[in-house]
Amino acid sequence: MSYGITRTLLKKIKYHGGETLVNGEQSLVNRMLQTGDTVKVVLPPEPENDHVSVSSVPIEIVHEDPNFLVVNKPAGVASVPSHNYSEDSLVNRVKGYYQRRGYANEKIHIVTRLDKDTSGLVIFAKHHFAHSVLDKQLKDRTIQKTYLAIVAGRISSPHFEIYLPIGRTEDSFVKRQVTDTGKMSVTEAWTVCRLAKQTLLRVQLHTGRTHQIRVHMDTIGHPLIGDWLYNPDDHSMARQALHCAEMTFYDPFADRNIHCEARLPEDMRSYINLHKL
Repeated sequence: MSYGITRTLLKKIKYHGGETLVNGEQSLVNRMLQTGDTVKVVLPPEPENDHVSVSSVPIEIVHEDPNFLVVNKPAGVASVPSHNYSEDSLVNRVKGYYQRRGYANEKIHIVTRLDKDTSGLVIFAKHHFAHSVLDKQLKDRTIQKTYLAIVAGRISSPHFEIYLPIGRTEDSFVKRQVTDTGKMSVTEAWTVCRLAKQTLLRVQLHTGRTHQIRVHMDTIGHPLIGDWLYNPDDHSMARQALHCAEMTFYDPFADRNIHCEARLPEDMRSYINLHKL
């Protein structure tokens, strides 16, 4: 078992100042282990992301321990820096938080991402090993993410699943669509409450395609409220009504599941109160 230690990490340990100890003695990484051996890995120091600017805007921390940081991202903030958002993405804000706290390792490892106008939980790993562990969980689809979404129309079914392939549209780098040439995508949803002409849904993703919830809901005739890309005629909210409300992942360092929740943001709560029956 690798316990999440990848070949890339082993190379960094070997060539950049880390150590591999077996029963307290320095050892090569190809050593054959015996039953009862104790292995200790000393990670090398990680250089900070020099190209990432520091933002002084505070972050809302939902969970923090020596290995992981979970943040509640507000709508309107990009997850990572880009040409248009180079100074104040969530990554910039986390780097500022690390500096203010005086952390020895200020390398930013973002594990999960949200669209700029989607609010909610985002996981950061505090070192390469923790990042490798969660990358594997992402690939194995064992990180559970639950969203709350307000969609157009009143949905009568209390529970439904959508199995439709998603791929790029031919005329847009950003937009996605349901297409036979796309990758199969699975979305499961439960009706939380019905509003006057809308529905609040609890949504769980079983695959992780770009814009998956937005595309699937639009395809079945219930696009997200305020979604400029898939519901452009609706301006009743300033952004798509989508929030990552819960997340559960496994922490192998503490041998426990970590469950995080982020309450519905004010704009979505206000919309629900305004459109109640």
